Amino acid sequence: MAVPLLATPVLAAQCGNAAAGFAAWKTSFAREAQAAGVGPRGLQALADASYAQGTINADRNQKSFKYSFDKFMQVRGADTIVAQGRKRKARNPAFYTSLEQRFGVPAGILLAIHGMETGFGGFMGDSPVVSAISTLAYDCRRTDFFVPHAIGALKLVDRGSITPATRGAKHGELGHTQFLPGNALSFGVDGNGDGTVDFYNETDALASTANYLRQKGWRPGAGYLEGQPNFQVIQQWNAAGVYQKAIAVMASRIDG
Repeated sequence: MAVPLLATPVLAAQCGNAAAGFAAWKTSFAREAQAAGVGPRGLQALADASYAQGTINADRNQKSFKYSFDKFMQVRGADTIVAQGRKRKARNPAFYTSLEQRFGVPAGILLAIHGMETGFGGFMGDSPVVSAISTLAYDCRRTDFFVPHAIGALKLVDRGSITPATRGAKHGELGHTQFLPGNALSFGVDGNGDGTVDFYNETDALASTANYLRQKGWRPGAGYLEGQPNFQVIQQWNAAGVYQKAIAVMASRIDG
């Protein structure tokens, strides 16, 4: 009887906790990425990625999420975000109404996230996205969490949504509302109808954020404060409890 040939499994790349093993990891991870559908441009971006020590330093030192709620609101400038959010909503009500009609997510939530993440686009990060997210996928602390996002970043390069030089936050989040790359790949929406999904375009970024929340279970018209139905959707945007509560409270003040 003929014995069928079995495909050789792609073994997971070996994680590490220092820059020394990163080059070997990239070679191994490239096979994983290719098997997952990453094309030549994405693979070249991976080959060119550098170990991001600044990302590792930031990952080990996330102090603000350990603050009390009141301290967190103060440090993150909640009053300013609320005031600016109200002005932005009043300045362009038709835009936010159109997003709520399409996705069911009210303006306050989108504005609170936009303000919290990048100061309404004022600072979207200075770390190369591919290098940052690849470093976190290599790092042993949260490898399983970041590997899909590293694959996502490489596929975004393939699509032309980002380039190897695109810059974002220390953990590889990108654009106006700081999408992790895997989420950007899955939930990105062409909000302005120009045929591309550009997270550094405010319209696309906010439409994509609303789409993410809706796809994660947002119930149009239901409440979003702690204990209300949509609060569990906010919890999926960011894992930190103090952040989740801050978004809900600021949003209610903007919408109110």
